[in-house]
Amino acid sequence: MIGEVDIRAEETGIKKLLHPVLDFLKRDWARILVGIVTFAISSAIIYFSANTTRSPFVYDEYEVNQIADKTITAPMSMSPTEAYPIEIEEGEKITKQGFPITEKAIMKLKKIADAPVVVDYRSIADGIFFLIMVTGFWIVLFNRVILGKRVEMRELVLECVLFLLTFFFASFSYKNLAFQSSFRVLPTIGSSLSIFLVAILFGQRSAYLFALVLSQGILAATDFELVPMLFTLATGLSAARIVRKIEKRIDIVFASILQALLAVVFVVVLKVVFNERFQDAPFVLSGVVANAFLSGILVLGFLPPLEGMMNTASVFRLMDLSDTRTPILDRLQIEASGTYDHSMFVANLAESACKKIGANALLARVASYYHDIGKIENPEYFTENQDGVNKHDDLNPSLSASILRNHVKKGVEMAQKLHLPSQVIDIISQHHGNSVMAWFFNKAKELDPNVSESDFSYPGTPPITKESAVVMLADTAEAASRSLENPSVPRLEKFIQQLIDGKVSSHQLDRCGLTFGELAVIKESFVHTLAARYHSRVKYPNQKDPDETPESKETEANGAKSEENEGAEK
Repeated sequence: MIGEVDIRAEETGIKKLLHPVLDFLKRDWARILVGIVTFAISSAIIYFSANTTRSPFVYDEYEVNQIADKTITAPMSMSPTEAYPIEIEEGEKITKQGFPITEKAIMKLKKIADAPVVVDYRSIADGIFFLIMVTGFWIVLFNRVILGKRVEMRELVLECVLFLLTFFFASFSYKNLAFQSSFRVLPTIGSSLSIFLVAILFGQRSAYLFALVLSQGILAATDFELVPMLFTLATGLSAARIVRKIEKRIDIVFASILQALLAVVFVVVLKVVFNERFQDAPFVLSGVVANAFLSGILVLGFLPPLEGMMNTASVFRLMDLSDTRTPILDRLQIEASGTYDHSMFVANLAESACKKIGANALLARVASYYHDIGKIENPEYFTENQDGVNKHDDLNPSLSASILRNHVKKGVEMAQKLHLPSQVIDIISQHHGNSVMAWFFNKAKELDPNVSESDFSYPGTPPITKESAVVMLADTAEAASRSLENPSVPRLEKFIQQLIDGKVSSHQLDRCGLTFGELAVIKESFVHTLAARYHSRVKYPNQKDPDETPESKETEANGAKSEENEGAEK
């Protein structure tokens, strides 16, 4: 009996250990599959390129005492044979750039050129084990804590494709005699193109982290040469930084010119650091300049189809959507003018706050424009569009709540039909979270004490990004502040703080990543923008609010929650 209990306990323990693993496999099987395929293809590239005879060796072009135009390194160790009674060691420099070629060197070149293809399995194993380390490095860098978001499947697929293409060209170019030098292979590394695309489509942080991963991949592709790896890292980080503030597609051309200049600087610095001669400088420098400039041209060609296929919120797509004369916004202005004005001011609040906390201000502004497009269907049921007559006075609270809830669902449906970026659609669905419409819920509870709170909650989920949370707070602050009497700076400060505290206490900000320090900055930004709207005076040091009496404090504290709920329901 005791043995059976021990076995059952052991089985239960094993199940507890396996449960998280099985959940992970079930949830992320697609990402795991993409990772396995990428690793398998990279390993195959290493196998077919690892330590084979470099592409056809034309030794006839070399003569004894001729000055070598490149340094040629022995790709493998070779024992003496009857035809070539001379020994060669792997890594041996047979010719040195700028030095005369000896008769012995000519014989070694002939021996290498006539040798059969040889695969060094030790080199293959080294490369594959290093790829395993790169894969782990990739997983660590792209986790939610470091990346600041959950990596999307489309981002992972694009990065894997770019990694494989860059890895392939670098690997086979390095095995080609024409690019045998660690510097001559630099023009074949497409790091600028890859990082440009990732930065524009998925953001700067993704681009920085991908540059780190890509540089490690190049290290494996070039037999652990430091120069290509350092060049890839430098050009990758600079490319991510350069595209940070581009707003127009033509800006990519100027970005590629700047990237070309920086590539020249990187090559010169590496030449000096590694004490290399500059005989091949014309080839290398012209190559990296052409690479960087063509990267910008290719980005202009690849971006439109990639933006369409991946439905990403790239800076160019957001700039197009920021035009307030789009058909859907024209319709919103005509059919729900109050909602249109509300959305425009929410955009001002959200954009200003996002700039101050380092979030994506352009995304917040565009999402704010579209966050209430679902109100087009029944505009007269929302306070900002009413002209003295509240249609909810004659409706059952449950029906009123249903109408208000529906504007979120309808907004998401309209956004999907318009093919808006997924980040914008997410903000539309999250801008009310799953908060309760307290006014209607309390009214319904008076009629039926057993009414369910879930029937009066919005259908969305709490914000999962900083931009989404800022839009939620801006939406609530703008709507609720309309009911605030005498909106002086001190009253606005206290009022906005109460609204933020309400969102925190209702767990609407648990998953968005905002810190309390950032919430304080957001509050300050909202107060400044709203004070400008209501033409409030700036508060001077030690200035007291004339409304700040014990009685007013109690009254305002009691009314703050109802004002927040009223604002949220607008």
